[in-house]
Amino acid sequence: MKLMSRATVRNAQTVDYIDSDALSGHKVLRNTYMLLSMTLLFSALAAAVTISLNLPGPGFIVTMVAYFGLLFLTTKLRNSAWGIASVFALTGFMGYTLGPIISHYLKMPGGSGIVMMAMGMTGVIFLGLSAYVLISKRDFSFIGGFLMIGMLVAIVASIGAMFFQIPALALTISAVMVLLMSGMILFETSNIIRGGETNYIMATVSLYITIFNLFTSLLQLLGFIERD
Repeated sequence: MKLMSRATVRNAQTVDYIDSDALSGHKVLRNTYMLLSMTLLFSALAAAVTISLNLPGPGFIVTMVAYFGLLFLTTKLRNSAWGIASVFALTGFMGYTLGPIISHYLKMPGGSGIVMMAMGMTGVIFLGLSAYVLISKRDFSFIGGFLMIGMLVAIVASIGAMFFQIPALALTISAVMVLLMSGMILFETSNIIRGGETNYIMATVSLYITIFNLFTSLLQLLGFIERD
């Protein structure tokens, strides 16, 4: 009868542990993509209703209060079934805020083309980068700190551009946001696969916000190019 050494046993246990983490990560990713697809459709429906009824935007203060309030609620309910309802409330509200933005671009010359191109580019970027992470299995956790700093700088610059009405700064911020959101897709997908994010509700929220910001940034860039 052959006996395994302690090192062999430890190695076997390590392999089992890694396999278990990989399976868990892929399960979270699968659930995340299912919920994300449903919330994107729900958000698109809310935006379509807003556009068809020509509803005004809720305003900056109301948007911030509602957004952070629903985000906080979703975080608190992330481990219960009510968390799913909270996700739909959050993404539905974001779809409502997106409606007036899309209406603005649709009224521009060639506006429908701008909106469709922004949607197409958003889908291609998201699917392409997600597929790259899944195929390459690279760990992109190392870019987390850079993305955090970049987001803080972009937020401060956005506030400055909004108050001082500087078109060049706003355009630069949009371009930077496209790069940052692309990095976020790599980081978040890698984080889910490797077990860094085990809650598919929060993973869905993170990816949804990333896609939302990517789409609106592309809209601004393409709109500026069309006006120019």
